[in-house]
Amino acid sequence: MKNTALSSTHIALNAKMVPFAGYNMPVSYEGVNAEHETVRKSVGVFDVSHMGEFLITGEHALELIQKISSNDASKLVDGKAQYSCMPNNNGGIVDDLIIYRFNEEKYLLVVNASNIEKDWNWISQHNTMNATMRDLSDEYSLLAIQGPKAAEAMQSLTDVDLSAIKFYTFEVAPFAGVENVIISATGYTGSGGFEIYCKNEDAQKIWDKVFEAGADFGIKPIGLAARDTLRLEMGYCLYGNDIDDTTSPIEAGLGWITKFTKDFVNSEALKEQKEQGPKRKLVGFELDERGIPRQGYDIVDDNGKVIGVVTSGTMSPSLEKGIGLGYVPTEVAAPGSKINIQVRKKALPAMVVKLPFYKG
Repeated sequence: MKNTALSSTHIALNAKMVPFAGYNMPVSYEGVNAEHETVRKSVGVFDVSHMGEFLITGEHALELIQKISSNDASKLVDGKAQYSCMPNNNGGIVDDLIIYRFNEEKYLLVVNASNIEKDWNWISQHNTMNATMRDLSDEYSLLAIQGPKAAEAMQSLTDVDLSAIKFYTFEVAPFAGVENVIISATGYTGSGGFEIYCKNEDAQKIWDKVFEAGADFGIKPIGLAARDTLRLEMGYCLYGNDIDDTTSPIEAGLGWITKFTKDFVNSEALKEQKEQGPKRKLVGFELDERGIPRQGYDIVDDNGKVIGVVTSGTMSPSLEKGIGLGYVPTEVAAPGSKINIQVRKKALPAMVVKLPFYKG
């Protein structure tokens, strides 16, 4: 089991630690609902240092990225980031990722912790143009400072105008007395905020300064459990739940990051699927009755016939009702469609809704 640079800090804060993607991670501190509310209303800090970071450089860097990713990275300019995914050869997804452009020959790919080795091997396998690749995953820490008060709370730590960092842009600047920190705004919670990428040896100093600066704003550490309820309220996909090696970006509602203006791995098959229309789609649903949908629960029709499966589900702390994501046949994928979720022995009525669940 790997530790992050801050694992001992979480243990000292009495966090409940769990194994996650091979790392010893804080799942909660004071409880999911309280932590969820902190991020929605003020500011909270996640240690997400388990995420993977690959540096792709050289004159063929963009060529490699264009080959392995579904989105069009040629549209990026310096200081911009882009959400994308890496399709496999069988219609599924190797991983979803964020691509940061520093300049025309320098990009950072941020990938999921559970897929670091798989992704590295996949990208390496397609690196026939000999772009320079470096795996920085074990060298960098990542803090997500999330919530509506994040910019105000953190402004004293940097000369960069944090309120001017727009969604999916970033700056490299001094932060909390540390040089060359990446400050980005690609939040996974739907409540605004920033990500701070720093070297492991600077993580504790930055953590301490962040909590000092945020003290008057009610800043608190937040665990992975609340990260999951926050992202689910936004309808954001989680790799391993809502997307995986067997789900296509078209089925998953990720057509907006699948650009057929270029060739990429399996682009022809995905283009055909888009033109014909997928047989199933990932949808958001809300339960009409009290209950909690969970990953793996069956989605059934009125006759009890299994028509799909729940990929993510929870009791929404903001909406106070059961919400979830799941794959259903296209004919019942439109908002307003009625479905049923098999919760233990009872089929609970639910309705397909337009995402996000949480409107802010």
